[in-house]
Amino acid sequence: MSAAELIGMSLAELTDAYASRALSPVEVLRATLSHSENVNTAINALFCFRPEQAMASALRSEARWKAGAALGPLDGVPMTVKDSVAMVGWPYFHGIGANRALPPSNYDSPPAIALREAGAVIFAKTTMPDCGLMASGISSLHGITRNPWGLAWNTGGSSAGAGASIAAGAGYVSVGTDIAGSVRLPAAHCGLAGLKPTHGRVPHLPADTMRMAGPMGRSVDDIARLLTVLTRQDERDTWSLPADGVRYHERLKRDVKGLRIGVLTDMGFGMKPEAAVRETVEAAGKLLAGAGANVEPFTSPLDHDAYEAIDLFLQVRGYLEYTSLPSHTDTPRDINPFVRAWSLGGAKHSGTDLYRALGQIAKMKAALLGAFEGWDYVISPTLPVVNFPAEEPGVSREMPLEHTLFTAMFNQTCQPAATVCMAFDSRHLPIGVQVIGHRFDDLGVLQVTKALEDMRPVAMDWPFKPRS
Repeated sequence: MSAAELIGMSLAELTDAYASRALSPVEVLRATLSHSENVNTAINALFCFRPEQAMASALRSEARWKAGAALGPLDGVPMTVKDSVAMVGWPYFHGIGANRALPPSNYDSPPAIALREAGAVIFAKTTMPDCGLMASGISSLHGITRNPWGLAWNTGGSSAGAGASIAAGAGYVSVGTDIAGSVRLPAAHCGLAGLKPTHGRVPHLPADTMRMAGPMGRSVDDIARLLTVLTRQDERDTWSLPADGVRYHERLKRDVKGLRIGVLTDMGFGMKPEAAVRETVEAAGKLLAGAGANVEPFTSPLDHDAYEAIDLFLQVRGYLEYTSLPSHTDTPRDINPFVRAWSLGGAKHSGTDLYRALGQIAKMKAALLGAFEGWDYVISPTLPVVNFPAEEPGVSREMPLEHTLFTAMFNQTCQPAATVCMAFDSRHLPIGVQVIGHRFDDLGVLQVTKALEDMRPVAMDWPFKPRS
């Protein structure tokens, strides 16, 4: 088996090979480490490589597979987690240069505990932009993370390194986090599948009303296997749900016939989708209709800039994080200038401003959830644009998250939302389609996303050798 064939295996193929003894976690880790170190020089997606620690985990996994005592669908799988997922003894920098001297984390976030108990082999962390407050791959600490489909193009963010590394074959899956689209955006830019679960389905720390941890991978089956492991209850996260016991990867097959599915291509405000993006979403709707779903346009109930209040909230959040940083120089080496300039605007907002913004968000949330009544699922663009240059903080420099309007709303409503690549533009850059479902219907969202993946008209020629 060639290195490309090995690195390109699905998790099902990989663990089946472990079970049959055709492959061992040790040899797969060696191949993954070698490939990851090579491609990382081009994409700059990984940091804090821990080969010795990973090898020790792989050896333990190998012994379990030999004994017929594997821990589950991730045992022995080489993978990564985002900078912002705390793990004991690993750095937690949040993408910020000013944090580079901080000591390693002294606690585990729930995803880290779940992965360790599942026997996953974590060999590195993934890069992210400062504070997680840019949908871009620029970081004062890590530098520019580049998209392996085209090194001149953006990965999106904030799970930038996760998106780029998986697409390039540097690990099989990764855990990202999502506050305004930070799992789905880089997944879409990098051709991946990704899921923002129902709020509370995957516990995470610090507990948050908007942010969720979620799985990223090269297929819906792969992210479903990761979700199976990540779902649990953790009382440290006050939003966490009771474990549902669903083995998501075993229940992905579903006939979409009769489902009522809406097609949303206009949020009612903000950026309109580029032609290539709109056409991809409409084509996805036609595929679902051809499979028997009842597909009709979905009209957004929003008639005002519903992102403005979210932007104010996140700006205040950014200001609080900026003012709590260790002593630093305010140079680009310590804090991204775009994030700094935007976050400093948070100082002008009063408590009344913030409370008013939260009230506006609540009204938006109620309107959007009300509009979902009678629909089973809605599909939409993941992003209104196909891509933008790697050096840019977003489509807009003044509001780095402005182009997240199709994803950020569903962080507020707490609905599960997934993305899957459904087309490429003329530059062969991926275009993602988002699938949104009702709260707690994470399985259904994955099933519809899997149906789209199975019907997509393009082949995924993964950029295991990054392309210029």
